[in-house]
Amino acid sequence: MSGTTTAAAALRRRAAGAGANRWVVLVVLCVSLLLVAVDATVLHVAVPAVTEDLKPGAIELLWIVDIYPLVCASLLILFGTLGDRVGRRRILLLGYGLFGVASGIAALADTAQVLIAARALLGVGGAMIMPATLSILRQVFPDRRERALAIGIWSAVAAVGAAVGPLLGGFLLEHFWWGSVFLVNIPLMLVSLPIGRLLLPESKGDGRGPWDVVGALMAAAGLFGVVLGVKQLGGGEVDGPAVLPLVLGAVLLVLFVRRQRRRRYPLVDLRMFARPAFSTSVGCIVLAMLALVGLELIAAQYLQLVLGLSPLETGLRLLPLTFAAMASGLAGARMLRRFGPRRMVCAGFALTAVAVLTLMAMGGEDNPGLLLLGFLLLGFGLETTLFGAYESMLSEAPQEQAGGAAAIGETSYQLGAGIGIALLGTVMNAAYAPGLSSVPGVPGRASASAEHSLGEAYEVADRLGGPAGVALRRAAQDSFVHGLHVTLLVSAGLLVLGAVMALRLPRVMQCEEAAAPVELPGPREVADSRVSV
Repeated sequence: MSGTTTAAAALRRRAAGAGANRWVVLVVLCVSLLLVAVDATVLHVAVPAVTEDLKPGAIELLWIVDIYPLVCASLLILFGTLGDRVGRRRILLLGYGLFGVASGIAALADTAQVLIAARALLGVGGAMIMPATLSILRQVFPDRRERALAIGIWSAVAAVGAAVGPLLGGFLLEHFWWGSVFLVNIPLMLVSLPIGRLLLPESKGDGRGPWDVVGALMAAAGLFGVVLGVKQLGGGEVDGPAVLPLVLGAVLLVLFVRRQRRRRYPLVDLRMFARPAFSTSVGCIVLAMLALVGLELIAAQYLQLVLGLSPLETGLRLLPLTFAAMASGLAGARMLRRFGPRRMVCAGFALTAVAVLTLMAMGGEDNPGLLLLGFLLLGFGLETTLFGAYESMLSEAPQEQAGGAAAIGETSYQLGAGIGIALLGTVMNAAYAPGLSSVPGVPGRASASAEHSLGEAYEVADRLGGPAGVALRRAAQDSFVHGLHVTLLVSAGLLVLGAVMALRLPRVMQCEEAAAPVELPGPREVADSRVSV
């Protein structure tokens, strides 16, 4: 009897320790996400300094900026499914190490080619970290109510990271050289690696069948081609060399899907898409990003080029969007329990559409109150939508497929963002250019140059000078505001479409009986641990 009582007490202690430790695990995972999110945007403010120091060509500068998200998006499925096979914790810790090494190389780069290679390695590390954080979170929080709260905190941290990147980069550039924006990663990695090794639990899928190496490479190459093609189209390139990667990537992805359907043990179980909640959640993520990411870039141009705000003032004007997103993420679990996935995601899309239509009142004059209201509604609505979609997708996926499901969600996010930049950029250009075709006193060649962008129109106007230059500047501003309104209207239509799509989500949040808590390492197990990374 006493032996049974002692064993039961030991089990209770271990369960209690696991319950306490899983929130510490969440902190470690959030730090991981913060690093990746910050690194995606911190370089933007350092581009002028990099250009002055390394003297990259136009193509090299483009690759310096784009190679990180391009490589990261391409490898998400590869490393997400590999984590299901060999261990998600192992992949995450390897990603930590690679991220730290690549940050050091980038900081000390003395040529554009070295910086491009280092940024590519950062993309590989980011692809190892991102799906692993979500899949470990799925494992550590088996109870859906707690998992919803954890995902809310996780997504709020992502919003913080995206906003902190430019501000941190601007602060570092004022006091140090441009390489400091990369060096800041290293101390965090040196802390995260040993702490993650001690505290994070290891988890894998069922391990049945061989890992499909050929399929993983096909997915990586296909996604690389599609994302590259979409970025080029978003930049206005519509010639053969720009379309070719998109076509080849799409063909590879079609072949990848056919291969997965034929295999007994597929890399990604496409039967997950037969579940309405999973496929609808993925579609909602794509539509939300498609409708809004390109819009954010256009809004930043509006604030700087039309209203004349500085980059720092622009960042401060956009901060309410981040704060609202943080608030939505922290309140998301409670909203999900009360309203259910269907009403929550539909309401998120509807609120975001209202925000976009509100911003249509933007004109040539500054209206801080309107912008504050619009960005608050936009941030809260967007994060509500993404939170509900991510939580439903992750909860619908089998636990053994958590890495693959997380990779699909992150890939959908990246693809939606890339397609949105291309689509809304095309809409913007189509609405902007006709207004500059016949400005009185402006030569045809100057008008043709001004049609490329508002920044180029200002340069042409400065060269012309006089009444013609003033007329061109005014016409360019008016055309840009008109194009912004058209783009906002198209974006609102996409958001309404997303709200209709969300009607396929479950009405209520199904909280199944929680599985046995994951046993996280206690002090004794940590001391005895000899598992290598």
